[in-house]
Amino acid sequence: MFLKNWDELPTEYKNDSVKEYYEILYNKRFHIFIKRIFDFTGALFLLLILSPIFFIIGILIRLDSRGPILFRQNRVTQYGKVFRIYKFRSMIYEPINEGSLVTIKGDNRITKIGSVLRKYRLDELPQLINIISGDMSFVGTRPEVLKYVNQYSEVMRATLLLPAGVTSEASIQFKDEEKYLSNSQNADITYVEVILPKKMEINLRSIREFTFFNEIRTLFKTIYAVARKE
Repeated sequence: MFLKNWDELPTEYKNDSVKEYYEILYNKRFHIFIKRIFDFTGALFLLLILSPIFFIIGILIRLDSRGPILFRQNRVTQYGKVFRIYKFRSMIYEPINEGSLVTIKGDNRITKIGSVLRKYRLDELPQLINIISGDMSFVGTRPEVLKYVNQYSEVMRATLLLPAGVTSEASIQFKDEEKYLSNSQNADITYVEVILPKKMEINLRSIREFTFFNEIRTLFKTIYAVARKE
């Protein structure tokens, strides 16, 4: 997850818009190093102590609906790398991926246990595996599917200079994203044209203000936001 030299970046990242953010991160390489140590040790520790909860959630998912316990999907992380994200399955099992890639409030694809998991973000717990492997971090831009990444502007690619994250300032501010999309006639279009640009503005600001300590603050803000969610 460490920052590559500018000359080693993929060609599509070598533009003036990305370079501005690259130079900010380059000057904070020590913070990036500490961030990776924290991510690996923290994720490994949590995976060990939460293993009984993983087991219980897995049983509840299987009792609630047919299908696998884990949801796997290709997402995009640092430097455009495609990886398999892991989540606890919170929607009905569809062997062939059908419908919108975003969910809306009251989406009838969400299972009973899935609604509880999503409310408290417990469906995200398997991403500890992604953090340990280095494909994700505790804090960073949420990983998008390739369909949306292909529509990024030049400056938006700066958000892929670091690994994708489980949470971020944008995630906190758009924690009720499903509500914003519920009244849309086309959730995908609304997400790409309205929601995504606003989230990216926040993500880019987070890069400008990046420090390891700000990342820790975002973690605590996320815990508080989830704890007070009705």
